[in-house]
Amino acid sequence: MKSLIHKRILICGKGESGKGIIILLLLFPIIFAGCFAMSQINNGSENKRDTIRITIIYDNNPLVEGLQPDWGFSCLVEVGETRLLFDTGDDGNILLSNMSKLKINPKDIDLVFLSHFHHDHTGGLSDFLKINPEVTVYYPQSFPDQLTELINKSGAKSVSIFSFQELQQNIFSFGEISGAIPEQSLAIRSNRGIVVITGCAHPGIVKILQGAKEQFPDEKIFLALGGFHLHNQNEKDISKKVNEMIKMDIVSVGPCHCTGDLARKIFKDLYGNNFIEIGVGKIIQVE
Repeated sequence: MKSLIHKRILICGKGESGKGIIILLLLFPIIFAGCFAMSQINNGSENKRDTIRITIIYDNNPLVEGLQPDWGFSCLVEVGETRLLFDTGDDGNILLSNMSKLKINPKDIDLVFLSHFHHDHTGGLSDFLKINPEVTVYYPQSFPDQLTELINKSGAKSVSIFSFQELQQNIFSFGEISGAIPEQSLAIRSNRGIVVITGCAHPGIVKILQGAKEQFPDEKIFLALGGFHLHNQNEKDISKKVNEMIKMDIVSVGPCHCTGDLARKIFKDLYGNNFIEIGVGKIIQVE
């Protein structure tokens, strides 16, 4: 583009100023449009994000025949070349068996993200680390010594999380969120908005999502998935929380684990087609 402009200026300098100016003025819209188009292509390329693929490995809700449901939660999150294991369920044998049936190789996993210390989310950790200690494990800073020692003795790299931080490009921890049970949740940027994954949402699912909107004020929350810890609440209280999430423009939901059957029904009734049924073996892909 620069050489074209210089060429037209040189023509003007050869005594054909009127003709040169006319040619230059005629070319400016073309030059400008070309530069603008190139800018748009570059911006589009920069903003294009990897597809997110989430596979539910461990959940108490049955879905795919042949996989074993059990009280607890774990899922594989794939973002580009990164493979992250979110929680490890309650029983290592069930975790590894379901992974095998889903053709997930534990040795291919790069990161382990532990939402909180309860056994139904960390019980499979020891068995997993025996197979693959070459991972980085992220856990809330208030984790009990017994679990941090387990991670360190395995040879895995351990990272204690206190505040909001980016773990890898477009993958974030909200940091340790205070509550009766401190917990961290995961956020991933996608082409369709922010995907939030919770273990049990002990600090409160609404509180967690409010925090998500504060951290990503210019981006919509496209999906909230995981345990919402509503299994011990009544219909009125559950409906209130679901409606709060709708008012917050949470586009779609995939409640499971400790959310409870009543809450899942209410979510399904109020979210309609934007409700995702979650169970062992479910695969969600966000393009």
